[in-house]
Amino acid sequence: MIPVKYLKIPKERIGVLIGHNGETKKKIEELSQTTLEIDSAEGEITIDEHETSDPLLRLIVEAVVRAIGRGFSPEHAMRLFKEDMDFFIFDIHDYVGKKDTHVRRLKSRIIGTDGKTKRTIENLTGADISVYGHTIALIADFESMDIAKKAIDMILTGRKHAGVYRYVEREMKKSRMGHQL
Repeated sequence: MIPVKYLKIPKERIGVLIGHNGETKKKIEELSQTTLEIDSAEGEITIDEHETSDPLLRLIVEAVVRAIGRGFSPEHAMRLFKEDMDFFIFDIHDYVGKKDTHVRRLKSRIIGTDGKTKRTIENLTGADISVYGHTIALIADFESMDIAKKAIDMILTGRKHAGVYRYVEREMKKSRMGHQL
């Protein structure tokens, strides 16, 4: 039996997943030895894994498709094919329920004035952050992921930005010191 995985992404992200002349779709298929069948009308993706025997590649292609669906550019999503990269999604509804005004407020806290908060966390951790719909998604290496996740969680739970930045700087410094030993 051929393993098949079904995913659904927002319809407006289907074009990004396919790419110009199908280039993004082709590249994902080549890198993962899978076949993507895309239903543009429904936003449904079928990942046919018949050509790959590597279970890790199956998970990676699923993460790449989800990352594109959560607002990442294909270039950023393709970073997930690197060995030490990870992907995580926060659902803002888990923090404040479904009320639009509360969701918008938390999205604004993550983005910050002129994108400063998002950019600062990205610069300090090396993570890529996408704020899309009612989600915040992260792509980062394994080491930085925990620090970036904790920073986002701290902001979502109301911590002051300055305290979050201090936490990230301290933890990243510890992480770098560990590499020097």
